[in-house]
Amino acid sequence: MAKKTKSFEESLRRLQEISEILESDEASLEESIKLYEEGIKLSKNCYELLNKAELKVEELNKQLEDELE
Repeated sequence: MAKKTKSFEESLRRLQEISEILESDEASLEESIKLYEEGIKLSKNCYELLNKAELKVEELNKQLEDELE
């Protein structure tokens, strides 16, 4: 079964949680590494979603420019 990709907002919230846990020094070294790895994956997801959104906005702007010509 495929894993559902988190939304940008969900990923950002989870990144905030991870950041707070890591900054609190409450996690063990092993847990910290797992959280860091999860954070990297979430960051990548956010980056990809932002890139897709940027491309969509550029496409829409191009369409608008074409219609106004």
